Amino acid sequence: MNNILPSYVNDAWWTPADTSTAVAVRDASTGAIVANVSTAGLDLAGALDYARTVGQASLGELTFHQRALLLKEMALVLTERKRELYALSSCTGATKIDSMVDIDGGIGVLFTYSSKGRRELPNAQIYADGAVEPLSKDGSFLGRHIFTRLPGVAVQINAFNFPVWGSLEKFAPAFLAGMPTVVKPATPTGYVAEAFVRILVESGLLPAGSLQLVSGSVHDLFDHLKLGDLVAFTGSASTAEKLRSHANVQVGGVRFTSETDSINASILGTDATPDTPEFGAFIKQVVTEITVKAGQKCTAIRRVIVPNALVDSVVAAVTERIAERIVLGDPRAESVTMGPLASLEQRDEVLRQVQNLRAAGGEIVMGSTDIPVVRGLDGSVLNAAAGAFLEPMLLRFTDAQADAVHEIEAFGPVASVIGYDTVAQAVDLVRRGGGSLVTSVATHDPKLAMAFMEGIAAFNGRVLLLDRDDARSSTGHGSPVPQLVHGGPGRAGGGEELGGIRAVFHHMQRTAIQGSPDMLTAITGIWHAGAAVQHGDRHPFRKTVAELCLGDQIDSAARTITLADIEAFAHTTGDTFYAHMDEKAAAANPFFPGRVAHGYLLIAWAAGLFVDPAPGPVLANYGLENLRFITPVSPGDSIRVTLTAKQITPRETDEYGEVRWDAVLTNQKEEIVANYDVLTLVEKD
Repeated sequence: MNNILPSYVNDAWWTPADTSTAVAVRDASTGAIVANVSTAGLDLAGALDYARTVGQASLGELTFHQRALLLKEMALVLTERKRELYALSSCTGATKIDSMVDIDGGIGVLFTYSSKGRRELPNAQIYADGAVEPLSKDGSFLGRHIFTRLPGVAVQINAFNFPVWGSLEKFAPAFLAGMPTVVKPATPTGYVAEAFVRILVESGLLPAGSLQLVSGSVHDLFDHLKLGDLVAFTGSASTAEKLRSHANVQVGGVRFTSETDSINASILGTDATPDTPEFGAFIKQVVTEITVKAGQKCTAIRRVIVPNALVDSVVAAVTERIAERIVLGDPRAESVTMGPLASLEQRDEVLRQVQNLRAAGGEIVMGSTDIPVVRGLDGSVLNAAAGAFLEPMLLRFTDAQADAVHEIEAFGPVASVIGYDTVAQAVDLVRRGGGSLVTSVATHDPKLAMAFMEGIAAFNGRVLLLDRDDARSSTGHGSPVPQLVHGGPGRAGGGEELGGIRAVFHHMQRTAIQGSPDMLTAITGIWHAGAAVQHGDRHPFRKTVAELCLGDQIDSAARTITLADIEAFAHTTGDTFYAHMDEKAAAANPFFPGRVAHGYLLIAWAAGLFVDPAPGPVLANYGLENLRFITPVSPGDSIRVTLTAKQITPRETDEYGEVRWDAVLTNQKEEIVANYDVLTLVEKD
């Protein structure tokens, strides 16, 4: 018991003094012991307290952008050392492709959240959500929503099938939000999670208390959770329900989100006959989902729903592709394309569920429940009793309404084929799964796709539409991507993970704040109309990011619009829309009093009114946002612009920052003509 897998708590590695109850974890192919796991004597309450104090303090010193940059550095470090992770991953039964999905996929999540964090979040610690809500006629009382980080710890309980991706897809948004993590990997593959945590610890990139690892059971951990903490769970529905029922979740305010069992489906459209590209893409996808990770994916296809007339063709095509492409064996052998299941216990559970499916009417039409003969790395026959190998299996149900096919999940290289005659029948079959992570539809008919979407969208967290146009570029039925939501309703757990910045907000509290413009400006770091302004001796465009202050403002001189100006702009640009050129037609339009100036003429002239033309701190104008034209401008009217520094965002890695300006155009009657945000890049110092 010398090779006890350590935990990492309180920024130190820990192993138990008493190893008598340690659990042996074995290589999925050979049965050799890889590690022993125990948390006997581990102070979980202390680990949680360390996260809430030390972890919260260290992450709280950082802005969104600073945390995002650390995620990128972590991704680079893991990339440099991913060969170590691949070597360990093979012990779990993973082939190189399986390991790529897990390890490279997890690293990719870090890169994605680093990028999105810097592009979509401010370089600040509070996020303003949505528009300002005026709460008084004179503008002295405003409201808006903000997100602030939760004050506790994110406990992340992961499944055995993705020890790297499963951890990092939870860790990345929590870290970006500023919430410390305690990660609890599943025991059968926890040694791979321990390895990536060790790499990150050795890199020195982790802020104190930001990441802790529990290698083994969590004992009484839930008894020590409290308001401000969060649990993100991936695993079985029965375990999720047990954890969700804990008093600290039910009445103590602990947030709980889960991703659980899912009887996912893939539908072959009635137009996707064997002579179409959609049929080929469908078959390829089904085989991939049966064999990648030996079918041990929460997003794998369990129900293959096809037109009754094509059931035989689908079974034959899947069988042929499996025979041509799948070689079962030790994943460290170059020729092997499918490894064993993660453990003997997992293999036995899959066989038990296959037997239940057969007892309910399923007929095995491809593969066998017999323990296969496979060869190891040196070409010799492996001990069948030691390795967790199973052949890919396809069952056929003549009764598509059989309850078992919609309720029983064999979490391995197993799928069931059922037939349908109408779209309504196919939709009903999908719904009978009780809520899924993903359903895919192979069709090139937009009307058919829409009919399926209308029927199944509410029962799925994600729907993939597969056809000839996206078959090559599609990330696939079973591959969640960090930009989109991963989760699903009902049986799938009812939670959401990933989904871009949405997942960051899962780790934050949305609060409505009310107050004066000055108070909201101070809290959000965004200038609000009615807050204090400054008119200095220097034009704001002569100031660097370091010199600018929220509320720095310039009021321009006025400029009169003439009919000649309008006609010149129309002929120069080619925009001769009748509202600018035909008095009678324009007057007949309910929006205009007669001929009016082009909106873009006004915007262009506004720039001329507020821009300081000399080279200086302002490097570029890179866009306008939220542009609205409010009041039309007739010949003879005049306009002026008020420009105010609204939001100042230094970039951590560049010599410039972003400045958002509030621009308001008014006419000679002080009526608002247009308002919008001007975005500029400005030197930092």
